[in-house]
Amino acid sequence: MHDNHSFDGMVASPAGDMAPAAGTAPLRTQRPVYGLLDDAVRRHGDCAAIHFLGRRYTYRELGALVDRAARGFAALGIGKGARVGLCLPNTPAFVISYFAVLKTGATVVNFNPLYAPRELQHQIEDSGVSVMVTTDLAMIYPKVAAHLGRASLARLVVCPMAEMLPLLKRLLFPVLKRKDLAHIPKDPRHVRFRELLRHGGPFTPPTIDPETDLAALQYTGGTMGLAKGAMLTHANIVANAEQVFQLLPDPKIGGERVLGVLPLFHVFGMTVAMNLAVRLAAEMVLVPRFDVETTIDVIVRERATLFPGVPTIYTAINHALDKRSADLSSLRYCISGGAPLPGEVRRRFETLTGCRLGEGYGLSESSPVVCCNPLDGGARDGSIGRPLAGTRVEIRDLADPTRICAPQEKGELCVRGPQVMRGYWKRDDDTRETFIDGALRTGDVGYVDEDRYYFIVDRIKDMILCSGYNVYPRAVEEALYEHPAVAEALVIGVPDAYRGNAPKAFVVLKQPLPDPDAELHGFLKDYLSPIEMPKEIEICESLPKTLVGKLSRKELIAREQQRAAAAADSGATA
Repeated sequence: MHDNHSFDGMVASPAGDMAPAAGTAPLRTQRPVYGLLDDAVRRHGDCAAIHFLGRRYTYRELGALVDRAARGFAALGIGKGARVGLCLPNTPAFVISYFAVLKTGATVVNFNPLYAPRELQHQIEDSGVSVMVTTDLAMIYPKVAAHLGRASLARLVVCPMAEMLPLLKRLLFPVLKRKDLAHIPKDPRHVRFRELLRHGGPFTPPTIDPETDLAALQYTGGTMGLAKGAMLTHANIVANAEQVFQLLPDPKIGGERVLGVLPLFHVFGMTVAMNLAVRLAAEMVLVPRFDVETTIDVIVRERATLFPGVPTIYTAINHALDKRSADLSSLRYCISGGAPLPGEVRRRFETLTGCRLGEGYGLSESSPVVCCNPLDGGARDGSIGRPLAGTRVEIRDLADPTRICAPQEKGELCVRGPQVMRGYWKRDDDTRETFIDGALRTGDVGYVDEDRYYFIVDRIKDMILCSGYNVYPRAVEEALYEHPAVAEALVIGVPDAYRGNAPKAFVVLKQPLPDPDAELHGFLKDYLSPIEMPKEIEICESLPKTLVGKLSRKELIAREQQRAAAAADSGATA
């Protein structure tokens, strides 16, 4: 694919409709998600499909296991209209269960295994899952089991970790990891994963309408309240796998190895680490949790070629490679998403590995990828790139969203494309509010330049209103990252008696500074206006992160609110 037409697969006609751009293959979206797997099994059955801690599965073996599991789910009463929860780390059981549930015609509901009990309860009750697939790990199973028999949750399918390992590890795991395993009752409400797989023979799926039948309920982060379920159809998810596939220069069908360190329950991991891998008939090298040294060792040993990640992962690898050498030359494609990618991090990673790192952009409501920088050259610092094939991004005026902004003018990014969700599950009012003239409102502020590269300035809800001016945390963070001693940075708004609100920065340093506050404030004078200058810079040993590895602004805001409340209480009682 060539840069001049790889990313704008649809162009606006004078009437405003979208037509295929020259040089891009038409998107094949009118098929169920499991059709991606069926194609890989039929055409590349002998190719490796999954590698998990030393155990490998071919596509033929994976296809047979999915059919067996689909029959097992059907025997539990799962079919069209049902919702099945997956609360699992990155394991073969996740991949098998995901495609098996979809083959029954049911809808997958992804759960974060590290959810707090209240978050689990909300999502179970809101989605109406009747069966949850989980594991026997003590850190996960008890939280899920506590909801069994409540609301709609009637059964648990339990996947013992040991059963997914090679023979020797399988025998040793229950002995060496006994304290990490939960006791699983033997009763009709608990079904062992191996029982699900005892149903032999091919499985005949029900008829699927890709445009209307839901493949997944993907719950948003819920940073501004209770999480909402984005309704993603089969066509939405297939379209996004195809769109990302078209990003790849010279993909080797049946010859790629995708490093699956991003959680598959997260929409980015689901699409780019799993569905794209299946579209490529690639081997998924699954890693249950991120550890930088393990990740580097896996890339070297397994010769991974495609590595989707978030900026904190690439930052950690950069730091690790400053202290050790490793041959990461097998990497061909790296895609960063989930958070802004500092230009210094991208350039350093590319220098250390020889692999281009393309920053992309997306959200749960768009399956998720909307834009990406070219993977064969032409990436621009600070840019999220150009829209994927079949996608149109509009910049709409913040004060008058019916008006489309001119190039370089800031506004809200709004998205049209085959990957955009049907709406929010059981939330018609929220659905109406998040669309404008049929385009998805992202809540992100940005602009487009004359070359049709898009830039995100910040989240609308993260903007800091400072003395009547809009201050964007990302602009302050990008300036901090330019300092050679800064490893990580997050900026939030805090109350200020004079300005109303003011930015406060939280920084992790690569090495100590004699007077970090004076050093960093002095450095920032060349990058920021006085109104943007942080009121305070707090040096931290670490910054809070989500399970995906994104820096978590929400936790810092909550921490500052607690500090302010404690200070107010202390003043009241003094």
